[in-house]
Amino acid sequence: MSEENRIYVADLAAYNNGKLYGVWIDAAGDLDDIWEQVKVMLAGSPEPDAEEYAIHDYEGFGGYSVSEYEGLESVHNVAVFIEEHGSIAGELLSHFGDNIEDATKAIEENYAGVYKSLADYAEELTEQTSDIPEHLAFYIDYARMGRDMELNGDVYTIETSFDEIHVFWSH
Repeated sequence: MSEENRIYVADLAAYNNGKLYGVWIDAAGDLDDIWEQVKVMLAGSPEPDAEEYAIHDYEGFGGYSVSEYEGLESVHNVAVFIEEHGSIAGELLSHFGDNIEDATKAIEENYAGVYKSLADYAEELTEQTSDIPEHLAFYIDYARMGRDMELNGDVYTIETSFDEIHVFWSH
């Protein structure tokens, strides 16, 4: 996957006439530059009077799905958010229904970290907040504790790969 958040903006007049014509644009770049690149692309269209465009492809957005007719400002804001917070940001946006404000609050205020499992998080949290007698440590079931935290709504997780979950507090 590209390190860059890019969109492929296609000329719809050319597309509707069986021609593939468009341009890849860095979606996290300056918004005025993005608009200018779209205008230049449309002006150079193989079809006369081209004025409509659509986003026909994208890369670098993680779990976020860019809509074909999503506004350039919206795509730009998402790309900047993902660039600022890393690959988990796209997954967060999907989790929050594309709401950047809620995703920002989650990553900035409620992010607990990345772990191999929710059990690892429960173990770390328990050991940091409690003194566990050595003779009882063996009996603690961290997997169940983690599952209970998630089922009770205390935390939610986003799995980004095998043995990699991101834990967030729900409040």
